[in-house]
Formats: sequence, structure tokens, C-alpha cells
Amino acid sequence: MYSKELLKGTLQTIILKLLAENDRMYGYEITQKVKDLSDGKINLTEGALYPALHKLEATGLLSTEKVYIGKRVRKYYSLTVTGADTATNKVTEFSNFMETMKIILNLEPKMNDL
Repeated sequence: MYSKELLKGTLQTIILKLLAENDRMYGYEITQKVKDLSDGKINLTEGALYPALHKLEATGLLSTEKVYIGKRVRKYYSLTVTGADTATNKVTEFSNFMETMKIILNLEPKMNDL
């Protein structure tokens, strides 16, 4: 498991990337996908996931659709056009950040050193 601080800084990027790859997903599905992709190293709690989803929806990056399954309602989230653009930008930004962190932490040689 990773610290809450690391997860907090990456949660929106994770959600946006998953929705970009999967068209639409519901909350529990997102938590299970993250758990599977991370081999159990990242377990999203409802207390972390749903506020992030609601914030992304409020800022116009996500849209929702309610689907009735018997007596239950399942809320699906999908990216808006703006959300899709933001997903691409956030993934690129995070990738660049990781490369910079590798250099700062001396985990990888700098291009100048090769």
C-alpha cells in the first residue's frame, strides 16, 4: 500500500485515465480495476473515490448516467469532451513529473551523463 498523500495527488489522474480507456465505469468497478492493475497495492476507499468523482463532475470533466438494475440504481461516470482533453494532459504531466523525480532521486542517469 502507498501513503494517502501519494494517492491523493494522483487520484484524479487515475480516474480520468481509467475512464479514457473504458468509456464509462461505476464507482465499485473503478475501485476493483485499480486494485487489479496495481496488484493490490492501491485500494481506493469510498471516502476517497466518491468525493473525487463528484469534484470531477462538478468541474465539468465527467458526466453521469443512472442505470436501473432491478430495484438498485447504478451511477456510471464517463468523460466529457473537456474531460478527455484533461485526461490526456494530466497523464502527460504526471509522466513528465515521474521522469523528473527519477532524476532528482538519482534513480536514473541524466541524459547528459550518458
